[in-house]
This record gives sequence, structure tokens and C-alpha cells, in this order.
Amino acid sequence: MPKYWLLKTEPESFSIQDLAKSPKKTTCWDGVRNYQARNFLRDDMKIGDHVLFYHSSTDPPAIVGTAKVVKAGYPDPTAWDPNNHHFDPAASPENPRWSMVDIKLGEIFQTPLPLEQLRKVAPLKKMELLRKGSRLSVQPVTKEEFEAVLNLGQ
Repeated sequence: MPKYWLLKTEPESFSIQDLAKSPKKTTCWDGVRNYQARNFLRDDMKIGDHVLFYHSSTDPPAIVGTAKVVKAGYPDPTAWDPNNHHFDPAASPENPRWSMVDIKLGEIFQTPLPLEQLRKVAPLKKMELLRKGSRLSVQPVTKEEFEAVLNLGQ
């Protein structure tokens, strides 16, 4: 059974439009430096899992489309590259510490779904994204929440 996720990104760093321009519309999801989010990437995300693509730190923040996991968790080499802004001096190829997955673009919503709109949708009332203070960049989503968002994005 596939699982469902939400991945947050700042569009000035990497947007869904950047994903659309990527070779084969695929990219690695690197640079995650939170242990809980890392654990989701490393241990729980599998090929075929569904992803909601969320633009944060923008006005308004919004879910802008979907993707699928096409490569399960593996070590994030940006952590041991001193020239990369995601460098972690405690990480190494022998002790990778951080993980990433690869995702492939599903669809870009015609109209982004801003937080204020999502807050008004009954099946999303308990969605992690809508909880006050929720900042995790990788979040589980229920199948019902995923489907409710898809219905809004149509």
C-alpha cells in the first residue's frame, strides 16, 4: 500500500516549476536536516508513495501539485561536501547521517491551494500542515487528506 506525504520547499530555492524543468521531471529531495523528517525519508518513504508538493515562505504558502517517490531513501551526499550549503561536518560516506529520496512530478495544479482555503475543508481539519506551529518539511498525510487535496486541485 502506498503512503502519502507532503514535502515543503521554498520556491526560491526549488519550486515545482524547477521540478518540471528537471531532466525526466525527476529530482533528489536533498538537504533535509531534521531528524524526524530524515527518519521519514530514510525509513518510511517507498517507491510509489504519493507526494503533495508545498511551497512555503511565499505569499500565500500553498500546495501547488503532486509528485511520486521514484527512489526510496538513500544517503544524502550533500552532507559531506564542504562546498555545499547543506554540509554537515559530522556526516561522512561511512556515517552518512542524512537521507534523501528521488521524486518525479505528477501534476502542477492549475490554481495553487493556499492554507486559508485548506483550513475551510472539513476532511483536512486534522492535517499536520494545518496544525499551529507545524514546521516539519516532510510530513505524513492520510489517504483521505491526499484525496481531498486532489479534489480541490482539479
